[in-house]
Order: sequence, then C-alpha cells, then structure tokens
Amino acid sequence: MLTVMALALPSVAVVAGNTVTAQAKVTYVSKLSKTQQAAKNWIAMRESGGNYRARNGIYYGKYQLTISMLHGDYSKANQEKTADRYTHNRYGTWTKAKRHWVIHHWY
Repeated sequence: MLTVMALALPSVAVVAGNTVTAQAKVTYVSKLSKTQQAAKNWIAMRESGGNYRARNGIYYGKYQLTISMLHGDYSKANQEKTADRYTHNRYGTWTKAKRHWVIHHWY
C-alpha cells in the first residue's frame, strides 16, 4: 500500500524521461475586518502606490518595509504577512497605523 503525504514543497513530475519541477505557490490570507483592510490599503497606496516592487533606499515593497524585515523573501505573501505583523506589534491595528501616518506621513 502506498501512502501519500501532502507537503508544502515543490512538486516534481517526470514527463517522457524529463524531470520538471513546479514551484509551490505560497499564499497568505489576511483576516482583517473591512475597516482594517481599508486602512491597510490606504497606507499601501501612500507608501508605494500599491507596488510590491517599489524601492526607496532600505525600504521595499507595497508597505515600504525595511529590507531586513523581509529576510530576503520579497514575495507578495511575505510582504503582506510581515506588514500585518509589524503593524500589529507597533500600533495594534491598521486604523491606528493610519492615524499615525496622517499625522507624521509615515508609519
């Protein structure tokens, strides 16, 4: 009997003697209320115009996080997760982060 386990690793398929590797797609789903998501989107538009590849010195991505915070993973999923973690730890909510941004023009 063959047991199959699902792992979050790249899949490999053999087609006519050739090995083809497909990259596993990593996604991140934010569980924010509509109000919090709206504040997050508002900040993203002011920080980068919503561009995941925006760069300004040591700041990178949609939320202009420091490059060191992303630990070499510039994927959309990691930017979203890291921005949520940063905002939660620093401000508690995206609406509080937005309030700070309105006053200081950064978050």
